Amino acid sequence: MTHHRISVNDQQVISFEDYGDPGLDPVLVCHGGPGSRVMAPPATKAYQDAGFRPIGIDRPGYGDSSPRPGRLIGDWAADGLAVVDHLGLQHFFVHGSSTGASYALALAAAAPDRVVGVVISCGMSDQRWAAEVDDARMDLADDFWFARDRDAAIAAAESLYGVNGEHQHEHGPDGREIWSPPDRAILLSMAALAPDPKNAPFAQGVVGYVDDRIADGPANGWQSFDVSRVRAPTIVVHGEQDWIVPVAQARHTASLLANSELRTFPEHGHLSVGAEALPALIDVRERGSGA
Repeated sequence: MTHHRISVNDQQVISFEDYGDPGLDPVLVCHGGPGSRVMAPPATKAYQDAGFRPIGIDRPGYGDSSPRPGRLIGDWAADGLAVVDHLGLQHFFVHGSSTGASYALALAAAAPDRVVGVVISCGMSDQRWAAEVDDARMDLADDFWFARDRDAAIAAAESLYGVNGEHQHEHGPDGREIWSPPDRAILLSMAALAPDPKNAPFAQGVVGYVDDRIADGPANGWQSFDVSRVRAPTIVVHGEQDWIVPVAQARHTASLLANSELRTFPEHGHLSVGAEALPALIDVRERGSGA
């Protein structure tokens, strides 16, 4: 495991963690929001045992990556490509979770000749579409999407999560329970692991999360990239007990991709469906190799 910080211009730094052997198949991991480059040791070992080299990247404002107010989803593709170019990787897989799903697809759209497979787990779809569909709408994010400006969105995020993320696993902004039973079980097991003593998702406060929300809200959605350019085989996995991102969003995403498969799981929620991401990645690799 090696931590890297690379400069892309005089003002911007990209931070990432390379978890694998150079002989393994590289996978760029696009974290959720809040999230970071940091992966739990059992997860990294499982990827490595399956022949994958996970590479976690801090989006702007998370971990050690420079904030970038006003960024759009499609802007991040240049960051992902800067990382793989720095590592000398020509071809690679992409795995995006939750918020990170949009960034994974933006990267696959920007580099269709280099991305050889995509897995989307509990992923958000285009919020311009979801805002108009009752069973797809994510009203839990309204306090950020419809804030009067970035400062107001930051205040809302600090109220919900705490400045250092100390309340991030509690309730939604209106007090409702947001974690389904399978997800509550995952949160208990994650607390025992404690893989991130530096609290990378909130190392710079809530600005990374706020800029994610501004970028993916109904005002912006997926306008900054063309999802139809994604050519790599893609598997979309989603839990039917996901109380954060409705399963209707997974169905919509899969419908937009020419080379995709949708897998939904009645026993899983938003977090627990992560257990299905690695099997999907293995299957995507087999499809890409023609096996």
